[in-house]
Amino acid sequence: MSKDVSPVTINILDKEYVISCPSDEEKDLLAAAQMLNQKMKDLRQGGKVIGAERIAVMAGLNLAHEMIKQQSGRNDVNKGISTRIQMLQNKVESALGNYRQMELSS
Repeated sequence: MSKDVSPVTINILDKEYVISCPSDEEKDLLAAAQMLNQKMKDLRQGGKVIGAERIAVMAGLNLAHEMIKQQSGRNDVNKGISTRIQMLQNKVESALGNYRQMELSS
C-alpha cells in the first residue's frame, strides 16, 4: 500500500524548503519544522553561535539531547512500574499460596 505523497513548504530561518511528505504526516512535519525553526532562532538571537550551518547543528544536538532525556525518563518510569508489578505479583502469589495451604489444612 503506497502513501499519498505531496510537497510541503516549510520555513526555517527565513528560508523556504519544499519537502516531499506523506499526506498523513504533514501535520507532524510542520510541527517539527516549527520546533526546529524556533530552536535555531533562539540560538541565533543568543549570539553565541554564528552561521546557519553551525546553528542547525547546535539546534539538532539540543533537540536530540532533549529527546534522549525524555526517553531516559520514560525508561526510569517503566523500570519503576515493572518493579512495582513484580512486587504485586509476588504478593498475589504469596496470598494464593497461603490460601491453598489453608484449604489443604481444612
